[in-house]
Amino acid sequence: MRAKIATSEIAAELKRPEDGALALFEGIVRNHSRGKQTLYLEYEAYEAMALAKMRDIGAQMKVQFAIDRLAMIHRLGRLEIGETSVLIAVSAAHRGAAFDACRYGIDTLKQIVPIWKKEYFADGGVWAEGAKVSAEAFSPESTSTP
Repeated sequence: MRAKIATSEIAAELKRPEDGALALFEGIVRNHSRGKQTLYLEYEAYEAMALAKMRDIGAQMKVQFAIDRLAMIHRLGRLEIGETSVLIAVSAAHRGAAFDACRYGIDTLKQIVPIWKKEYFADGGVWAEGAKVSAEAFSPESTSTP
């Protein structure tokens, strides 16, 4: 997704009368990294695999946690300071399940989804080091869609 993430609209779509909780995680582009002022970020992805992995994570979240609906979106392309880069939103009957699923979703996304971040500073850009991608992320059987 290259368009801005519409957090409030997505949250409104997830809410249902039977839910008692909506947990949101928004990753925001901050103005500093590595002791320097960040100018902007660029995200790239192996898009087909990233989408498949995100669907897999969503399916796992529904199996492991008592949740109702979820949204998982990561932007690509150039992002400015203050923009939302990633959104995980989870609705559930109870807050514990919503919080736990939301944390699992972002932590797992960061570990296995092939999305890369380049940080730009006044003196140039560098690829950010993140969590290592596991071998599981690239196994053919793990790319099925729910």
